[in-house]
Amino acid sequence: MVQRLHSYFLKKILPEWYEASDYHHPSQVPKLQKIVLNRGLGDVSENIFDASLQEFQKITGQKALMHYSKKSIAGFHLRKKMPIGIAVTLRRDFMYGFLDRLINLALPRIRDFPGLSLQSFDGCGNYNFGLDEQFMFPEISYDHIQQVRGMDIAIVTTAQTDKEGLTLLQAFGMPFQKSLIKDTTYFQI
Repeated sequence: MVQRLHSYFLKKILPEWYEASDYHHPSQVPKLQKIVLNRGLGDVSENIFDASLQEFQKITGQKALMHYSKKSIAGFHLRKKMPIGIAVTLRRDFMYGFLDRLINLALPRIRDFPGLSLQSFDGCGNYNFGLDEQFMFPEISYDHIQQVRGMDIAIVTTAQTDKEGLTLLQAFGMPFQKSLIKDTTYFQI
């Protein structure tokens, strides 16, 4: 099944951006590559890891992977091969489905949400931001939460510059802070 945002990209964003730019081939137009969700848990009990794994599976529709420490660090009370976090990498339909739910369902549910900051681009067109809690996702029930925990989200694109990455994410409808955006788009959608 083709996701709504993926078909929107193929039918509207890609042709308009290709015609309005000086790219030589449509495959040069920036596109989404993957979305990575990450949660560092540190030294917590095993049932917190299980609850976090289940939350990530509900949110993304894909099984999360546990990450383990590579070496022992006494100052952090960390031993080698101790679980320290979980992550999910989304590609293709899972990626577009998650981005659609993030933009249209989760972010609007945040109280007094001013928009996402433009300072979180990495210089290569990728965008990273963090969420303080998991309650904004409609799949998560407030009654089943043991502990409020945030997550980091990295949106990786094939864009070469931050301006291209911003234009791509704006075309998908990502809610950035309005006061900071001036004339940063290549084309009007």
